[in-house]
Amino acid sequence: MSPVSGSPRLVLAATPLGDVRDASPRLVEALATADVIAAEDTRRTRSLAAALGVSPAGRVVSFFDQNETSRLPMLLEALHGGSTVLLVTDAGMPSVSDPGFRLVAACVAEDLPVTCLPGPSAVTTALALSGLPCDRFCFEGFPPRKQGERRRFFAGLAAEQRTAVFFESPHRLAATLADAADVLGAARRAAVCRELTKTYEEVRRGGLGELAEWAAEGVRGEITVVLSGAEPPAAGADLETLVAEVKQRVADGERLKTAAAEVAEAAGVSKKVLYDAAIASS
Repeated sequence: MSPVSGSPRLVLAATPLGDVRDASPRLVEALATADVIAAEDTRRTRSLAAALGVSPAGRVVSFFDQNETSRLPMLLEALHGGSTVLLVTDAGMPSVSDPGFRLVAACVAEDLPVTCLPGPSAVTTALALSGLPCDRFCFEGFPPRKQGERRRFFAGLAAEQRTAVFFESPHRLAATLADAADVLGAARRAAVCRELTKTYEEVRRGGLGELAEWAAEGVRGEITVVLSGAEPPAAGADLETLVAEVKQRVADGERLKTAAAEVAEAAGVSKKVLYDAAIASS
């Protein structure tokens, strides 16, 4: 049985990042048959449906960051009333730095069924293209806009050994990469993925320093950045070195307890021992 017919449920559907041919047959069916389509941008969703040769039979309503909370009661009422609600964003998977989480959480709380039509994702596409390790990774959303908060954001990734993926707007990319290079080191490897699946797709790989210089010339399009993880600490790293690392992170704005815990975990030492040593050296 189709996941968008037969019984009411919330359906999360991934939409193409750029190339409409990446739309799945299940997405086409969902657009044609859902009772309600909650769309981040109704115009873009109607354009996508037209490109796919689909005429939505259900209501198409807006569902974006600014009205997500106010739309919840109406969508939940539709679901309780027996409707199937399809949730789509402008590109990629709903809830991944896009509207959707609150609606899913509300459905789970009210025991309403939720299903997903998998498909394109900028996160996994960029990760696969980056040339960086993909076996363990974390997704960090968008870095903070303010420089001080952004530098603390990168300080929090200093000891992260997993590959990290984050989004950034093109007009902030140069400043973000410059801060990352300053905090994490110019040599730390990264990949900037631009306009994924679109005509002018581009992947730039290199150290943070050289990528920051490249971005300073101006970059356009949708941006996903993949950042290599930190190198594992050298075996037998001495406590004095670890304390110095903790103190540097505190100087960069982190809480002592958080910095000590993360450095200790990365080094494989006792959190309490490192925390106490950092306190004693202050």
